[in-house]
Amino acid sequence: MTSYHKIRIDGVNVFFRSAGSVLKPTMLLLHGFPSASHMFRDLMPLLENDFNLIAPDLPGFGQSDAPDPDEFEYSFEHLTDIIAKFIDVLNIQKFYMYVFDYGAPIGFRIARRWPDRILGIVSQNGNIYQEGLGPKWADRQDYWNHPTVAKRDSYRSAFAAKTIIGQYTYGTVPDTVSPDGYTLDIAYTHTPNYAERQLDLIFDYQTNVRLYPQFQEYLRTYQPPLLAVWGKNDPSFIYPGALAFKRDDARARVELVDSGHFALETHAEEIAAYIKEYFAH
Repeated sequence: MTSYHKIRIDGVNVFFRSAGSVLKPTMLLLHGFPSASHMFRDLMPLLENDFNLIAPDLPGFGQSDAPDPDEFEYSFEHLTDIIAKFIDVLNIQKFYMYVFDYGAPIGFRIARRWPDRILGIVSQNGNIYQEGLGPKWADRQDYWNHPTVAKRDSYRSAFAAKTIIGQYTYGTVPDTVSPDGYTLDIAYTHTPNYAERQLDLIFDYQTNVRLYPQFQEYLRTYQPPLLAVWGKNDPSFIYPGALAFKRDDARARVELVDSGHFALETHAEEIAAYIKEYFAH
């Protein structure tokens, strides 16, 4: 069964859910935007017999603390620092990672820091390639190159209920996505300073794109076992980003499922089967 915890890291209470046995290999599950560890609510019961599963909420997301952006730096490097300390406090020495969306640049930063501690990687719509960036990223590149207050404010639409529901349902068969996940994500948008901390991360995402070559170099150098499972209809991180893993990692396996960005909402059982087939001992 899944249990729920909080641990204090650098003055921030980090919430995490845990399942499985400590006698099994650990898998760290890193969520993306605009979600939190509840995105793994269907997957964890399917993997708990094979792994020790740890799924934190990033600071500023879900049930973790969300410090005021004036007092806490919402950047991917800082979030990585927090998660790295979280890993050490829990004494996780070697581990698999499941990375999705925002979780990918955080996870690959961790992998570059500790290559010898990574047992393998599942990347589910977790992009580290230019060819995986969908059409919307051209506008973001313009924003990063020529930032203005007006452009920053335009991204407040990303937090609208309609936008979040679309992230969940676009590219899926009608009536197959439960409202549970997106309803909870929409509720979190009403927490204090939500927009400002998320807008900070949207602007900082440019640092991830700049690091893509270094993430790719990590793969070429260390050749970790890697399973790229992609909702092939995702308009944000398009499926050529999944295929690109094979260019740098000879051990990469790519599986495309008929879903969108939040592929676990419709294909948790299929994704769990791929993970167990590829990784489980």
